[in-house]
Amino acid sequence: MSPASGVLPALILAMLSFSVVQTAVVPILPSLAKELDVSGSDITWLMTANLLSAAVLTPLLGRFGDLRGRKPMLLISLAGLVAGSALAVGTHSFTWLVVARILQGAGGGVLPLAISIVRDELPTHKVTGGVAAISASMGVGSGLGLVATGLLLEHWSYKSIFWMGLVFGLLALALVALRVPTDPVTDKDGGADPLGALTLAGWLSALLVAVSQGNNWGWTSNRTLGLFAVAAVVCLVWIIIEAKVQHPLVDLTMMSRPAVAFTNLAGLLIGFGMYGSFMVISNFAQTPAKLAHYGFTATVLHAGIMLLPSAIGSMIAAPLGALLIARRGPRLPLVLGGVLGAAAMGYLALRHSHEADIYTASAIFGLGIGLAFSAMPAYINGAVPVEQSGIANGMNAVLRTVGGAIGTAVMAAILTGDTMKLPIPIALPTLDAYKHAFWTTTVICAIAAAVPFLIRTVKPATNTARAAAMAAADEVTADLGASPVRAKTGA
Repeated sequence: MSPASGVLPALILAMLSFSVVQTAVVPILPSLAKELDVSGSDITWLMTANLLSAAVLTPLLGRFGDLRGRKPMLLISLAGLVAGSALAVGTHSFTWLVVARILQGAGGGVLPLAISIVRDELPTHKVTGGVAAISASMGVGSGLGLVATGLLLEHWSYKSIFWMGLVFGLLALALVALRVPTDPVTDKDGGADPLGALTLAGWLSALLVAVSQGNNWGWTSNRTLGLFAVAAVVCLVWIIIEAKVQHPLVDLTMMSRPAVAFTNLAGLLIGFGMYGSFMVISNFAQTPAKLAHYGFTATVLHAGIMLLPSAIGSMIAAPLGALLIARRGPRLPLVLGGVLGAAAMGYLALRHSHEADIYTASAIFGLGIGLAFSAMPAYINGAVPVEQSGIANGMNAVLRTVGGAIGTAVMAAILTGDTMKLPIPIALPTLDAYKHAFWTTTVICAIAAAVPFLIRTVKPATNTARAAAMAAADEVTADLGASPVRAKTGA
């Protein structure tokens, strides 16, 4: 067995661990509020804290990986996920559970670090397939997390969900420690940028808290508007700092390259679509049909199973995306990702009266998300040097997270802004509110499909690379994505 043969399964498991942990609590937030005796608005901090932590730590871990080695930072990232899961298992305090979710957010560093390791360690003909598999695993894990949550709650308490995260994290930590070799690439000439890191954390924190809590506080409240203002000012300060320091945390010249900038915009839009759609579809499925005259009165498990096709679609998308990248470059799968996402949500806006409609839309949407996620690192890796791979992919992951937070907040605002008048104290959105939510996601995904055309230069793989990609495609199914050659893109 070659040293690189066990690298990809270890990295895929690490990515699955984080994505499962991040989304697993989403369907159970209402029941957790009752269990922990906190308000419905306070319980949302379990998601806000995790998103905030992931958004702040992802680029920092990615950059420190570039500077000091990817494997040590990946182990630290997974250790944070494990520590957070262990704390969540052992506590009954809401405050400590929020702390646990913050620690779990360190797992956000897995994506950029894993992509950088694949770029360093795998044979050339397997790089694109490996990167596609890891990136698409984010969608796979998110879908599996929703199903696993429902399955565990059918038999055990909510603690079992955090036990699942702990077991996944420990397995991933062990595999990474044993299978991932020491890094061959570090940026020895680079340096730390503490002020850049502090200001980046500052504006991301202000922005995400404002977006995540806007529905609870009111979008025109002093707290929400004040945080938006703070985010804008601190972001401007951060840009000034990064433009002036000798060793910036984020190279703004690199970030301004079209292949990077527009891929990040696509990441934000696709993140909006993925997180927003998961929330809307899950809520729609669980709506009591007798009261609302729509929905399916689904349990948490049943709603998760309805979203399972999205995980399967994302899994199929990894090798498919890699082959498309090898043949045509990353533009086609990124465009197809947006188109399929728009088609799925547009379909739901028009047809939603049968469970088969949910299963169909979920599968199409998952395939689209997987294709888009597989294409983004190919664009970025083709536009940045190896020693900046971690921070470049880290910022893309951050924008997916920010997009997800915005998408969830916008979907919640749409649903709570148009509710039924019922004889019982339950606020249910009207069917029109759900249609508006579906159409909104449709438009966002359609815009994401148009963004790649703003990247003018796309170099397709060579004939030799295409042949290598074809040969490697068979291996993808066997190890969940180890396949073709890295496509090269121009900025």
